Amino acid sequence: MGTAERFLELASEIIRSGSASDARQRAEALVRRKKRTFMKLVKVALWLLLATIAVPIVLITAGFFFGDNGYEGLIATPLGLLLAWATIVYASFRRRAVPRVIAKAELPQLPTRAEEWLEGQRRTLPSSTQSQIDAISLRLTALGPQLHVLDPQTAQGLAVRRLIGEELPELVRGYQKVPAALQRQPLHGGPSPERQLAEGLATIDEELGRLQSQLATDELHALAAHQRFLELKYKRDGKLS
Repeated sequence: MGTAERFLELASEIIRSGSASDARQRAEALVRRKKRTFMKLVKVALWLLLATIAVPIVLITAGFFFGDNGYEGLIATPLGLLLAWATIVYASFRRRAVPRVIAKAELPQLPTRAEEWLEGQRRTLPSSTQSQIDAISLRLTALGPQLHVLDPQTAQGLAVRRLIGEELPELVRGYQKVPAALQRQPLHGGPSPERQLAEGLATIDEELGRLQSQLATDELHALAAHQRFLELKYKRDGKLS
């Protein structure tokens, strides 16, 4: 086999490996989305069931105590149920504001809050960015456990909060503010807003990967230092002291 053939074979293997990795990431992201949607629907169903049981009891009981013959509570029950159901559905599926969901979250909960918020914005973002959203979601999931031991006031903690809690939402919100008719059009000789969004999400994905690797490296260094400390403290001439 010549050099050119070996080069082509190696390139094909790299492409296949990358494609398999992307497909696996998309499959994992799809499973996570379905699981999250299912759990949300179960939670909403439980709240609706609770309201269906509690509202009639409360209204009918109130009718007996405060009405002339108790019919008032019975008549008000259907209206009360409809109002309770509407409130539950609206509170469960409304689009939450960024400051409340992300900006005020504690550092360990920040990736989860950001992932949930980003998932809620998915349907408003172009199809060309869906794979990048999946990649960022996976990054956020992997980053979550590392933040439980990270001091939020360190440079790394502040960098994580700035990237996830500020720059990611600002990028998405900035795209959403552009009129739909202009989102795919190049502006002032530069890239289109859709292209800018895709490049911004790719940059955030890379930065999340860098932060994740840096935190892992720091954890490994800390582990190695502690192991060395234990050796120096408890071992003497190859034996435990």
